[in-house]
Amino acid sequence: MRIEQPGVVNDRITLLGRNESCVYLVDGKDEYAILGGGMTYIVPDVMAQIKAANIEVEKIRRLVLHHSHFDHVGIAPFLKQQWPWIKVTASVRAKELLAREDVVAGIVGFNQMMLPKKDQQGPLRESLDIKTIEVDETVVQGDVLSCGDLDFEIIDVPGHSSCSMAIYIPGEKVLSASDSAGILFGDRVFAAANSNFDLYQESLKKMAKYEVAIHLFEHYGALTQPAGNKFIKQSMADAVIMRQMIEKIYDSTRDEQKTVEALLTAVSTTASGYFLPKKIMAVVLGQMTRFIAKQHAAKKSGFTPSP
Repeated sequence: MRIEQPGVVNDRITLLGRNESCVYLVDGKDEYAILGGGMTYIVPDVMAQIKAANIEVEKIRRLVLHHSHFDHVGIAPFLKQQWPWIKVTASVRAKELLAREDVVAGIVGFNQMMLPKKDQQGPLRESLDIKTIEVDETVVQGDVLSCGDLDFEIIDVPGHSSCSMAIYIPGEKVLSASDSAGILFGDRVFAAANSNFDLYQESLKKMAKYEVAIHLFEHYGALTQPAGNKFIKQSMADAVIMRQMIEKIYDSTRDEQKTVEALLTAVSTTASGYFLPKKIMAVVLGQMTRFIAKQHAAKKSGFTPSP
């Protein structure tokens, strides 16, 4: 079953935000955590949904950022300003990136660009008057966080980004992997191997070892049984298809820009209505193409590129 709109996922997890930008409220009975940082423009939705659910906001103790991309950290500055007690948790690498003014300038720019006109002035816009995003707590592979009576196991899953991590909640058999497991749009999984295609596929193999009944995405909802426990296998298969497509086009063109243009046409046809602008999609496809091109160049010269 696929849950595409904000609402109950199970008796412990609620999808907040919007269909294209999701975060999740996890109920640990004595306290709550939010998984995912979304985009700034969903803040009014998130706050209204929390209020409608009669949640005591003082019990929301942690915000987990799966990685540092602009569409996954946008609510963090606002929540930190509104709720100073909330602890922002991320990987060590994500903390390093979010402390860089050049990185945060890009995050701010994209989130400002996607704010509705009515929010171009006011609290949401003001929350983006920042130079860095504070991370209070860093975690690494194997760490276990507590949220009341629930445990969050940390999984290092690079490939989508160098700073990506996933959360596994064994008590609920829930995997929250953000884009590191791919992005389900329609019936296909977009292989979001932005940073390193090899590591992305290795991370999928790592996540496939977990028993998963529910898979939480930060774009386009959640999957519950029976689809939830089949998703990673589908993602692995679709990653192979995407990689072969990139390699085939690049082999024929030997030109990164032409490859990206051909990929953008193909993706735009199969994923019409995807929330990201074509300009940003071109950047993502360019990153994956660049990785494949470097591998081809390395093979030609007899060297193996480092991750």
